[in-house]
Amino acid sequence: MQEIEINPHNKNIAKWLYLGVFMLVVQIVLGGITRLTESGLSITEWNPITGALPPLNTAQWQMEFDKYKGTDQFRYIHANFSLSDFKSIFFWEWFHRTWARLMGIVFLAGFFYFLIKKQFKSDMIIPFIILFLLGIIQGAIGWIMVESGLMPEKLFVGHIQLATHFMAALVLLCYTFWFALRISIPASMKTVNKPLKKIIVLIVLILFIQLIYGAFMAGLHAATAAPTWPQINGQWFPATMNSLSPTWKNFIDNKITVHFIHRGLAYTLLVVVFIWWIKARKTKGSSLFNKTKFIPITLILLQIILGILTVILSPYGNNLVWFGVAHQLVAILFLMTIIFMLYIVRTNDIQKRYF
Repeated sequence: MQEIEINPHNKNIAKWLYLGVFMLVVQIVLGGITRLTESGLSITEWNPITGALPPLNTAQWQMEFDKYKGTDQFRYIHANFSLSDFKSIFFWEWFHRTWARLMGIVFLAGFFYFLIKKQFKSDMIIPFIILFLLGIIQGAIGWIMVESGLMPEKLFVGHIQLATHFMAALVLLCYTFWFALRISIPASMKTVNKPLKKIIVLIVLILFIQLIYGAFMAGLHAATAAPTWPQINGQWFPATMNSLSPTWKNFIDNKITVHFIHRGLAYTLLVVVFIWWIKARKTKGSSLFNKTKFIPITLILLQIILGILTVILSPYGNNLVWFGVAHQLVAILFLMTIIFMLYIVRTNDIQKRYF
């Protein structure tokens, strides 16, 4: 795919896309808060238009609360909730959905504005179609995820559905970010280094799996199952990692196994990113590369520190929520940094390439 020509019109479109990237990051963080505060099932219906307004009087609040009382989560987890308690979890789910609606408005308004102004080039049409399809799919997955927690005998949304929703959001984020980079960063700002590119691709592959297990950690509340470090409940290789049958279920349903894998992948990422950083330090690339090549190692170190704090402080107060959300935010920033490096580092000096 050829590079899109950089011009003033494209820069305006890029600013709009970067606004979308920012809003997507906020939305993913809100999703993390919603999950960790157990707010996701507080709204039991999906009303795209009428649901934009929260309850406006006591009668409406009581009606929403009564709907929530019909869930097994209320019966077995939050049976002692008052209306005030319900309002606190309702807020996060409502805000999460409202922010999604606002994103839709921003994307559609910008799209029609630039379309009317005839600022779109022909090679932008397919990317925009893909962008909107990804947004629609993400919304559909979100509702399927909520429905998974409204089934009888379900106390929370399923962690697999949560991981699917999370990863779909990250795909949408990365695609939007990549699109913005394509129309805002000229080829002269890229750096040619094939070995560095290969390591970045390896980091992306490991990070993809790690993010899935991060979602499993949140969905299963696995941090509280082993709030110790560096060992996992006093063991380097916990004896309960193979307690489920068949064996494969341990990799997705066993909290301790999920915890062990998540930690192991974090250490693996640290080593690979460190190797990349050592090589990047010796590489003289473009000014953009030279100014940003330290960011991946900085973020991965911060991410691991936050991960450790999230685990060891998870049993106390609201630490799991706020440290967990900070951990998630840095993970998103790290992912975006790696996508950025994937874009600006190429394998050869041919200008007209997608990667």
